[in-house]
Amino acid sequence: MARVIVVGAGVVGLTSAVRLAEAGHRVDVVGRDLPLETTSAVAAALWYPYLALPQDRVSAWAGRSYGVFAELAADPATGVRMVDGTEVFRTATDDPWWGAAVPSLRRLTPTDGLPAGYADGWTFRAPVVEMPVYLEWLVGRLGELGGTLTRLNLGGLPPTDEIGAADVVLDCAGLGARLLAADTTVVPVRGQVVVLEQVGLQEWWLDTAGDAPTYVVPRASDIVVGGTEEHGEWSRTPDPGTAQAVLARATALVPALSGAKVLRHKVGLRPARPSIRLERVGDVVHCYGHGGAGVTLSWGCADEVVDLVAAAPG
Repeated sequence: MARVIVVGAGVVGLTSAVRLAEAGHRVDVVGRDLPLETTSAVAAALWYPYLALPQDRVSAWAGRSYGVFAELAADPATGVRMVDGTEVFRTATDDPWWGAAVPSLRRLTPTDGLPAGYADGWTFRAPVVEMPVYLEWLVGRLGELGGTLTRLNLGGLPPTDEIGAADVVLDCAGLGARLLAADTTVVPVRGQVVVLEQVGLQEWWLDTAGDAPTYVVPRASDIVVGGTEEHGEWSRTPDPGTAQAVLARATALVPALSGAKVLRHKVGLRPARPSIRLERVGDVVHCYGHGGAGVTLSWGCADEVVDLVAAAPG
């Protein structure tokens, strides 16, 4: 078995670390940001392949992750629940390219009670992951398996050719890959969300047809509504005007949100790339560029990471 240093403590890095430790490797996770400080902690974390390519690999990773989340949902300590919900469209649309990744997806018609102004849609059960709870669960699971987590601000990927160094480095640095992997194709896609009090909502809603997605994702004690899709924008400061627009769109989609108390505002920077990089180059395995689908693809990608770590350097 190998000693693996995982760079990046977001959901992709932690999930991969857990899978590697389960496979018997010695695993140490390092990151500038600890899990609750990462973009992963901001995510509404509704399972959905968003801003991630290529479609064939993404669909396979998403399907694998769906199955794992469905199993984890049996344990309340994970923060994972399986929740029914609806995606809606203003015009007729083709079946989703990722449809094979979900066990059951049902088409809706106007007679099924689509919201006013919508002509098409589908409903399915999807994992909803309460990220602060889930990230802490992943950290705990890693610790149970003998892995470590350390805050460390790196100027480059750790070397593997020195005495006492890791056998393999796993690069899950997200946006940090711009520096650590010298990959300027990774760009931020800013996402702003508003967290509301829970008003008894039990189903999620999603409209991805506009310039920015509108989503309403209920959690145990609050509701996350969004969002924005601002390519190349680095600001992590919530914008009041944007928050107002997000709330207006969300309330139009789900009128029950009207008057709900605002608990907090959050911003995350999604690490987008023309295609996800998941490959081994020498003693380094790269796994980044998941866009808005880090949670959705995490377990599928982690399984492939384990295979790549076990493979001969390429």
